[in-house]
Amino acid sequence: MDTWLGFCPGLHLTLCTWLLISAHTQLNAKAEITCASCQSPVQLHLTELQLDIGTHAADGTRQAAKALEQVRLERQLLGVTDQNTGVPSNTQQAGVLVNEPRFTDDGITPKVALEDLTGSSENEERYRGEYNIGVNDLGKVKNGAEDVALRRSKRSGPEPPEFRESLRTGGPGLEGETSDERRSPGPLLDGHRLGRSEFKWNRDEGRGTSRGDDPKLSSTTFALTGDSAHNHAVVYWSGQNSSVILILTKLYDFHLGSVTESTLWRSTDYGSTYERMNDKVGSKTVLSYLYVCPSNKRKIMVLTDPEFESSVLISSDEGASYQKYRLSFYILSLLFHPTQEDWALAYSHDQKLYASLDFGRKWQLVHEHVNRFYWSVTGLDKESDLVHMEAHTPNGRIQYVTCQALTCSEPNRNYPFPGYIDISSLVVQDDYMFIQVTRAGQASYYVSYQRDPFLKIKLPKYSLPKDLHIVSTDEHQVFAAVQEWNQNDTYNLYLSDTQGILFTLAMENVKTTRGLGGNQMLDLYEVAGIKGMLIANRRLDNQVKTYITYNKGRDWRLLQAPATDLAGNDIHCILPFCSLHLQLQTSENPYLSGSISTKASAPGIIVATGNIGSELSYNNVGMFISSDAGNNWRQIFEEEHNVWFLDKGGALVAVKQPTVPTRHLQISFDEGRQWTRHSFSLVPLFVDGMLVEAGTENQIMTFFGHFSHRSEWQLIKIDYKSIFNRKCTEGDYQTWHLHNKGEPCVMGQKQIYMKRRPGNYCMLGKDYAKVLSAESCICRAHDFECDYGYERRREGNCLPAFWFNPAVVSRSCSQGQKYLNSTGYRRVVSNNCIKGVKDMYTPRKQMCPNRAPKGLSLSTREGTLTADLHTNVTFLVHLDEGDSMRTNIQLDFGDGTAVSYSNLSWIEEGIRHIYKTAGIFRVSALAENTLGFDTTTLYLHVTCPVEHVQLLAPFVAIKNKEVNLTAVVWPIHSRTVTYFWWLGNSTEPVISLDGSISYTFTSEGMNTVTVQVSSANTILQDTKTIAVQEFFKSLLLSFSPNLDEYNPDVPEWRQDVGRVIKKALLQVSDFPEDQLLVAVFPGVPTAAELFLLPHKNQSEGRKKSEEELEQISEILASALNQNLVEFELKPGARVIVYITQLTLAPLVDSSPRHSSSAMLMLLSVVFLGLAVFLIYKFKRKIPWINIYAEVNQEKEQEMIGSVSQSDSTPKITLSEFSTAKEVMEKEMDPRVKRRIGNACESTREIPNCTSV
Repeated sequence: MDTWLGFCPGLHLTLCTWLLISAHTQLNAKAEITCASCQSPVQLHLTELQLDIGTHAADGTRQAAKALEQVRLERQLLGVTDQNTGVPSNTQQAGVLVNEPRFTDDGITPKVALEDLTGSSENEERYRGEYNIGVNDLGKVKNGAEDVALRRSKRSGPEPPEFRESLRTGGPGLEGETSDERRSPGPLLDGHRLGRSEFKWNRDEGRGTSRGDDPKLSSTTFALTGDSAHNHAVVYWSGQNSSVILILTKLYDFHLGSVTESTLWRSTDYGSTYERMNDKVGSKTVLSYLYVCPSNKRKIMVLTDPEFESSVLISSDEGASYQKYRLSFYILSLLFHPTQEDWALAYSHDQKLYASLDFGRKWQLVHEHVNRFYWSVTGLDKESDLVHMEAHTPNGRIQYVTCQALTCSEPNRNYPFPGYIDISSLVVQDDYMFIQVTRAGQASYYVSYQRDPFLKIKLPKYSLPKDLHIVSTDEHQVFAAVQEWNQNDTYNLYLSDTQGILFTLAMENVKTTRGLGGNQMLDLYEVAGIKGMLIANRRLDNQVKTYITYNKGRDWRLLQAPATDLAGNDIHCILPFCSLHLQLQTSENPYLSGSISTKASAPGIIVATGNIGSELSYNNVGMFISSDAGNNWRQIFEEEHNVWFLDKGGALVAVKQPTVPTRHLQISFDEGRQWTRHSFSLVPLFVDGMLVEAGTENQIMTFFGHFSHRSEWQLIKIDYKSIFNRKCTEGDYQTWHLHNKGEPCVMGQKQIYMKRRPGNYCMLGKDYAKVLSAESCICRAHDFECDYGYERRREGNCLPAFWFNPAVVSRSCSQGQKYLNSTGYRRVVSNNCIKGVKDMYTPRKQMCPNRAPKGLSLSTREGTLTADLHTNVTFLVHLDEGDSMRTNIQLDFGDGTAVSYSNLSWIEEGIRHIYKTAGIFRVSALAENTLGFDTTTLYLHVTCPVEHVQLLAPFVAIKNKEVNLTAVVWPIHSRTVTYFWWLGNSTEPVISLDGSISYTFTSEGMNTVTVQVSSANTILQDTKTIAVQEFFKSLLLSFSPNLDEYNPDVPEWRQDVGRVIKKALLQVSDFPEDQLLVAVFPGVPTAAELFLLPHKNQSEGRKKSEEELEQISEILASALNQNLVEFELKPGARVIVYITQLTLAPLVDSSPRHSSSAMLMLLSVVFLGLAVFLIYKFKRKIPWINIYAEVNQEKEQEMIGSVSQSDSTPKITLSEFSTAKEVMEKEMDPRVKRRIGNACESTREIPNCTSV
């Protein structure tokens, strides 16, 4: 969930431009413009936006070269030299200036006010220049916006967007021209090539002479010469009656990926002269960024390039002097506090957030892993130094965290939303906070109004949004754009109630447009200065048409085309078959007007690019203007112009698009009816933007551009005060009544504005009033929109949607109380109508009915059906219908615990419970009152991680005879573990919920068995190799006690000792090595089993093979009894191998007449049981087995957890017998016991995850 991208917040009178200086050696350069004091978010897709400043000069064209020579020659004839520009004489070479994008005000997500979609809000006097170019960036701007770009918020690496090397193969301002395009003599404009005649300027303009009807404005020109190799620059002008201008130029080496040189210039006379500041910041210091405090424009921070040093330079006198402070981190973006001038947040390249309360002199870590961050909102957050963050948790999840800037340790952190959220979804904006949570592939959105608890946003039930963007939060209402499940390139517009919870449809299928930088922008525009007036382009039946509304989307209509064209010819355009269609893209360059512009101080004036016809087209377009808020339109130009508002909207200034050079601007004082031409430059200039210092006594505007594709960047300062002959007096104003096709009531009011009389050449005063009067109207039907759950039908009535039950009464409604029963309508937010049909459409108060419980639902707060052991599980009980105050709620947790509440008010925050055992629990809820009851159930899986698994399997198995395979897990998991058995060479596993399976091996040889245990997010496995034979012999072995002293009881040790024992046995017999198998059991005393396998080739007969095994077993038994088998474990430590028991021959046979397996099992159990009894009885007399007896004494407490965490070998012979696990437990090593006890406390219960 993102917000719409806007431009720099709070740039009161701030003029800032990022400029790129193109070297002479580079024929094709691209211009970009944004503001230096803005902080943009870290961007995912860094795409470079290009302005069409150089489309006049294709690479390698002769026309460009001739034009350049002509310009230079004419400049010499006119006496225009570099020495006349106020530039130091030692500068020689010049380039083309281009901007570099900066970071936005909120650190990550810019805020957009709804009126800011116009690019001209109530604060149009403020200059915002944020000009982000990331495809997926979010936008959030405090006081204004110039863009409506849809941007998804994800994150890239720390590389700043302005350092993304652009496509240099195309002509200036073009991305990736083909070779044919570069050879073509004409430039490209919006994909169409201009003819040569369009490329050239006329002779009068070329000579720079003025005709009598072209008065020349007072202007001075500064050419940015010197620092010729530098390819980036920043221009900052604070405004606010300040004459200081700062310019930072840099050389960015794209091969090294860093800034290698920089120069800082400062002017104190509005740009007439500049002083080089490198000596004051350090002659060898390389600077990378310049930031200006929004609440005190005299305070400036300049960052050094981290490739050389990581420092910050601080100035409190508008850049006249600096103090340097070294940093231990690299600042990627800065966010100043909106009111506290010394407070700032710094975001580092490794996603750490730092805070400073002394304007960057000292920094303190706030949080180590942050995605988004916001300062507190004045009037809503109690602490002014509160920081809102979207931060990572240690387990990689995302949480919404708040804390005070300098006390943000874990105990001081708060989590306003109890649960995890989606990455890059936190938006803190005005009265609202938004987050997104995705469960089972479906996104849900939550809102907090005025810091109340988060509540789920309610869109129409089956909208099923794929994407949602917060467009605006103005006027105590949320405006959202939603892309629903069946939409691809369009969005639906929704408006909320005051709390931002219930959303109703305002318009379907609003068109989106991809901007120059690849940004997807919504074709929606709010007219500045007129509340509730919106213009949108809607796709309907494969046609896109422009619609306008005067009541926030309650009613829409097409635009009436002009009656005549520029030549006065009649235009026959009849609604609804033909209408006026407008391009609604605001400029991604904040210093160009875009395709549509309005100004709050000039209400009713709309200037836009458009066409007349049956649908929106980008061919045969012209410029149109409306002076009465979109009711009537006139054409003002046949080609596209940039149009700006001067003198608070009292005058309009127009300049041709930057694809055509000009030295003239046109000004209109009668709302575009007549235009006067003024000369502002001796040489035709490709205009790439204009800065206007508004709201001050100095009427100054600055054009910036270039004379040719290889000339230096020109900054032309114009004092336009001379075009006014006096200040306006009362007689210069007239009243204007806002209306909608003759309807005087707009948003429930009759509004009368005061405007300057068209044609009066007077300057507006500071006390100029916009609205003269506003009188409330009588409420009528068009003042009301459909309430949530209702849809407007063709006849105009609001009726319930098929999925909505209007009879449902909120459960908060208790008997004896009253509730507001919706009529299906709600008054449009901010509508000021009174009386009339207000009572008819306003929700009515009714007595709460006494109802039986209905619609009971139960869920966990996280929406999952799993929980970790020993953690709080919060259950949420929701009741659609029923008296919440008189309905009893019972909740059975399924583990023998149940709770009961007398009413629902006790469980609004949820019911918490901690499970002490793992398993699957049936959790049931019952809601009951005197009229009935309702029940619901969920099954909760409580798990804890599997820490160890041991596969118990026989070392040798009988062919075609079933064996038992058992996986012992620790801690015990009851019904929450899945077992995957990989048997032999099988390609598919056998899956079971039980830890034991039976399996029959059908072929002789060595077979591998692997078991994988899956629990929660953990998967462990153990593997055993089983020898399968038709028959075999075995001997039980024991060892001298000194072996136990060196037994660490790990699988690797047992394997190594088994190999040594086998080698010692082979020395006393000539039995083939591959027929001898030694398996050492886990635990102490150390024991082992010797297996004698028959020869692989049994052609001589089974009887003879059995005789051979019998002979070998007798030989080995004799050697063992005579202590002839021994090995040296380490120098001085010799271990003797003894025979413990000789199995009856032949004990193991595949013939049905034998039952030797059962007998072997019985003898093993009896023997081990006798040994345990003797040890227990005489443990005090046998010192070396005292510990073993203690372990056995604890057997009653631990039935399963008897295996080392690293154990992989079973302990008993032929463990396919059912008593294998018990035998293993009896011989458990005390060290294993102690290890298990550290993680799992002993209890008298059956051990499982409860004791973890």
